[in-house]
Amino acid sequence: MTDLQSSMSTFIAVFQKYSGREGDKHKLKKSELKELLQDELPDLMEHVRDPAALDSLMESLDADGDAECDFQEFMTLVSMVTVCCHQFFQHEDE
Repeated sequence: MTDLQSSMSTFIAVFQKYSGREGDKHKLKKSELKELLQDELPDLMEHVRDPAALDSLMESLDADGDAECDFQEFMTLVSMVTVCCHQFFQHEDE
C-alpha cells in the first residue's frame, strides 16, 4: 500500500472509530467530534482556549445543517487543518 493509500485508510478508520458511538455510524455528533479532536489532535487542541470555538467550528463544517459531521464534512476539517499546518510540516522536515 502506498503512503497516500495508507493515509486515506487511516482517515476512514479514525472517522469510523468515533462515529456511531451515540447514534448514526456514518456521522459524528458534536460530542464525538470533540472527543476525536482531543484524542487524535491533542497538540492542536491544547491551543484551543475558547470552548465556543469548537461549537463554531462544528457549525461552519455542517454543510447540510443536520447538526452532525458526515465523512465529507470531516474530510473538509482534515483538509483545512492540514493546509493551515503545511508550513509547520515543511519546517519539521528540514
